[in-house]
Amino acid sequence: MAKRFLTDCEGFHRRDFLKIGAGGALGLGLADLLRLEAQAARQKGGDPTKRRADAVIMVWLAGGPASIDMWDLKPEAPEGIRGEFKPIPTSARGIEISEHLPKMARVIDKTTIVRSLYHAIPSHGPATVWMTTGNKPTPALQYPALGSVSARLMPATPGVPKFVSFGEIRGGSAGLAGYLGSAYNPFIIDGVGGGKGGGKGGELRVRGIQLPNGFTLKELEDRDGLRKAFDDTFRQADHSSDLVDGFDAFHKQALEILRSDKTKKAFDLSKEKKELRERYGPSGFGQGALTARRLIEAGVRFVTLTLAGWDTHGQNFNALKQRLLPQLDTTLSALIQDLSDRGMLDRTVVYCAGEFGRTPKINKNNGRDHWSRSMAVVLAGGGFKKGYAHGTTDAQGMAAANEPCTPDDVSATLFHCLGIDPHTELQTPTNRPIQLFREGRIVEKLLG
Repeated sequence: MAKRFLTDCEGFHRRDFLKIGAGGALGLGLADLLRLEAQAARQKGGDPTKRRADAVIMVWLAGGPASIDMWDLKPEAPEGIRGEFKPIPTSARGIEISEHLPKMARVIDKTTIVRSLYHAIPSHGPATVWMTTGNKPTPALQYPALGSVSARLMPATPGVPKFVSFGEIRGGSAGLAGYLGSAYNPFIIDGVGGGKGGGKGGELRVRGIQLPNGFTLKELEDRDGLRKAFDDTFRQADHSSDLVDGFDAFHKQALEILRSDKTKKAFDLSKEKKELRERYGPSGFGQGALTARRLIEAGVRFVTLTLAGWDTHGQNFNALKQRLLPQLDTTLSALIQDLSDRGMLDRTVVYCAGEFGRTPKINKNNGRDHWSRSMAVVLAGGGFKKGYAHGTTDAQGMAAANEPCTPDDVSATLFHCLGIDPHTELQTPTNRPIQLFREGRIVEKLLG
């Protein structure tokens, strides 16, 4: 739960203010009411007057992408470092990226590339937690995924989930709600983007919000009443009912979604023109990205979409040019351009990242190993600068040379764009106050 702020006559909590009644009785004008409304929103973790973005699509490159071969090439480095790929110019003056990302090169003028990102954990599980939560992992606490934080702090749209994930992000507690509780876990979409390279397109299955064949909503509601009776029994037997309450909130949200047709319509890709569907690519990853855009249109606040297969210890360059980069190039560029064409990019952040980068030094198997001291991510829309490359790495790509930043900083800046103070305090079920991003700072240079 959010921290309950004590207030006095200089700062009403919105809940207390509404109990008082009409503002006119207090001699308050419209400006006073708006000021108090904004103040109450800040106390809940979000300030709508400062919100640049309303939603996020996180494109997760599971395995650790070789950003030195994608977004931060080193053509002047020695042969054993620079790799096989050549840089090409982009639509943003002075920014070059890999020759195997030609479609992305045409939309780089709509993006920010952060080239000076780093952290200290070159191990899949904990690195995934760090990148997807914005907090360095610790055994003492499970931090919530960025999508879970947005589900907790951003206003909900009736009839749609707050947080949707295409497949599950692997890595311990990564991708889940952590200390926020199960009520803020994502709704999982099965059947898309699960295999290496994304796999083939197929039926999208929404785990937890689709009725089995022949099962009616009335039958579900009847069983819901029986389940509530069992839950009440459990509460009587166990006064520490946080887990039951969390599942109850999640179940309630699922029922609301089933009663609405907004989510179902978002998954109906037949409403899209064939040309646009083809532009996203035929794979599950491509069609999932199109569905993600439709979910954002329907009011979902955070969508995570995974493309796996980036752990290229061997044959890195073949894997990239033959399988991984063509898919990413097609789908990510289509998503950014589509959001822009629809006037949605200014209010939607696209965040493309993996858990770490790869070693500048090429190994004996023509691959690259884990490396977290230098990596790059791409951000587009929602208040981030356009056509901008932030920071640099040294001549061999070993470490950040200037403007270094961490996953905490990028996450703090992202939530700043969402109108949420990155230093907002939440509480665990045991009433322990936790700051959203312990060490994160807003990187002003990333903001447009």
